[in-house]
Amino acid sequence: MNSRIPDPGKPVIAILTTSDRLRQFRGNRENFRDIIRTGKEMGYWVYVVTVRDLKLDERVVNGYVPSPSGKIWYSTPMPLPQVIYNRIPNREDEEKAPVARKIAECLEHPEIHLYNPSFFNKWNLFEWLKESRATSKHVPKTRRLRSANTLVAMLKNHDSLYLKPENGKAGKGIMRLKYRLDTSLPFRLQIQSGKKNVTYKAASIERLWSRIGRERGGSRYIVQQAIALAAHRGRPFDLRVLLQKNGKGAWAVTGIGARLAGARSITTHVPRGGSIEEPATMLEGTFGTERTAAILKNVPTTALLIARQIERASETRLGEMSMDLGVDEEGGLWFFEANSRPMKFDEPAIRKLSLERIFHYGQHLSRQSK
Repeated sequence: MNSRIPDPGKPVIAILTTSDRLRQFRGNRENFRDIIRTGKEMGYWVYVVTVRDLKLDERVVNGYVPSPSGKIWYSTPMPLPQVIYNRIPNREDEEKAPVARKIAECLEHPEIHLYNPSFFNKWNLFEWLKESRATSKHVPKTRRLRSANTLVAMLKNHDSLYLKPENGKAGKGIMRLKYRLDTSLPFRLQIQSGKKNVTYKAASIERLWSRIGRERGGSRYIVQQAIALAAHRGRPFDLRVLLQKNGKGAWAVTGIGARLAGARSITTHVPRGGSIEEPATMLEGTFGTERTAAILKNVPTTALLIARQIERASETRLGEMSMDLGVDEEGGLWFFEANSRPMKFDEPAIRKLSLERIFHYGQHLSRQSK
């Protein structure tokens, strides 16, 4: 690991996570190692800190850094950070009182800049985007799933719907509902489990509703019109855009990837059997070269518009997000999802820039007075 001496003119940056009794701390260690390596190469102090060890009234805190081989993590005294990159790994941890309290204290602290304070809730995202005329046209019709009546009302206008948990992750818990008038079992509910899905057929809305109730448990859901997406060899795909703030503090597109749905999957998520593809390859089969170039030119513009609106409406400081955009059969763009703690992009050029931008933006933040 490159051990360049940290530059005193650069801010100290900490990656925030939660502690773990057995493994010191939680989160994606490989990602943390890459971030720390990049930061060191760029001349920054950078380390992992847990909510418990981040004592804001002390000048020195207990941080974690990897050994040269990266296999062992050492606990070591570190200077209090000026910039905090929030990577708390899940909602359950984030909602615990001590964690919520510590994040609130960081946001209030006169010398610390913390960004991306919380995970997004799907319902809030769609509500925020509906507030602006420029972004509302990219939002599928969406309602909160409160009763069987919500489904009846939505099925009047759309014969195919998606049911999604408001606080879902990586496609978990998503269901697809299709209505076919000409059969004795007109309701067809596809339930995703692992990399395949099972289809439940029902004759009545009551039977369907009780099955949905079993599947969703106590989780809150939204229901959304299904968009007829452009497909590649009969399988739907969507575009995954990584947006980050740059050294000037402005939103920028770090990269665009494509995710192709698995053969038996109702979503494009890689843990559900989806695969990582090249955007142009996916689009050219449907749209040809020229039209594909025009669509791909439109993607960054639309994604930036959406990112700015999400930040404005959320009234929080954001520094990065990933976004899923669908392309319909006419080449129109639709917003499906944004994630405030993006998983790492495997495309090498996107990955490299994404790591560097964490530090470009950290440098920009450290220059701002609170």
